[in-house]
Amino acid sequence: MTGPSPHTPEVDPARVHALIVGIESYGAGPAWDLPGPARDAVRFHALLRAAGVPDDHLRLHLAPLPPYRPDVPHAPADQATLRRALVQELPRTQGDVLWVWWGGHGALDRSGHLRLFCADATTADKLGIDLDSALERYRSDAVPSLTGQWWVVDACETFEEDLALREPLPPDALPVGRRTLVHRQTVLRAAGRGRVAANDPVRGTGLFSDVLLGLLAEHAGALPALPDPEELFPAVRARIAALREAGRTLQYPEIRLQSPERGDILTPVPPPAAPRSPSPLQRAVDALLAYPLMADPVERQMVVGALDPRVTGTLARHTRARTDAVGLLGGLARQGEQALWQLYDAVVSVDDDAQRAAELAAALREFGPPPGSPRDGG
Repeated sequence: MTGPSPHTPEVDPARVHALIVGIESYGAGPAWDLPGPARDAVRFHALLRAAGVPDDHLRLHLAPLPPYRPDVPHAPADQATLRRALVQELPRTQGDVLWVWWGGHGALDRSGHLRLFCADATTADKLGIDLDSALERYRSDAVPSLTGQWWVVDACETFEEDLALREPLPPDALPVGRRTLVHRQTVLRAAGRGRVAANDPVRGTGLFSDVLLGLLAEHAGALPALPDPEELFPAVRARIAALREAGRTLQYPEIRLQSPERGDILTPVPPPAAPRSPSPLQRAVDALLAYPLMADPVERQMVVGALDPRVTGTLARHTRARTDAVGLLGGLARQGEQALWQLYDAVVSVDDDAQRAAELAAALREFGPPPGSPRDGG
């Protein structure tokens, strides 16, 4: 993020509203404790307050985990309170910009919706907010103003089926109005589909939240205007990538853009795994099985029969060609390099294909170099 976009319009702080949620403590008990989200929410609240957004436009809902005691007034973060804010209070406000910040536990349900658990969620009753239905509501005429929206969600997107729940998450969609073409919605999600959003319990912050708060603080002079997501996202992606490389997280954040002109998901695609070179054993097995004779148990036994019986008598054999080849090569290697080259001589005496012989020789050199001068396989 190099600074505010020259195309970012000026925003009157009095026309900005925010719903800021940070949940560290849950009705489910200590097993759900998550030190960090309340602290991150307070940091974000401070940024908007410093940018001139009126206090009564900043709806701060916290469930802090002791001993943290926020020094700013806040409301509870139970489902009824948050649902009332989303369904009744915010839609009635008059303004141009809406910021939503949510930190806490979450899960991706079987329909692909991100469910954000509220402070009164228990193991028996996982009360929460359906983020996707909330986003749909806020793109409809149920919210006539607040047409510029930024939603920031630092929560896990673990698959529901991986949580071993006794009962599936119940449907709990928010009411939705008629669709319109006036809202511009940017949604920044921390984890990525099926992934965990990492938290730093020692510092008391979410890794993603800390990255984003740092970037916003660097350019606090541009707030409370909404950042250009395509300027911000590369910086977020780069900093999270550094954390992945350091082994601190596996998450891949994404930005979803929804407006009358476009609907995109800007997601850093996990890099493909670098192709692994075959191990010396794998290469030797493949080179041996390239000979058609190895697929025939009779011909395979004829080759083995040509070896020193003092060696072959100790070999473990198998009816499957690949398993047998692994056993042959491993057993012969334990007998010494000369035993491997006896196998080579026996194979090429039956099939003298020069190309296969060259590859087998090269593979055996890597697997177990022959004594004396190199053999050329031809």
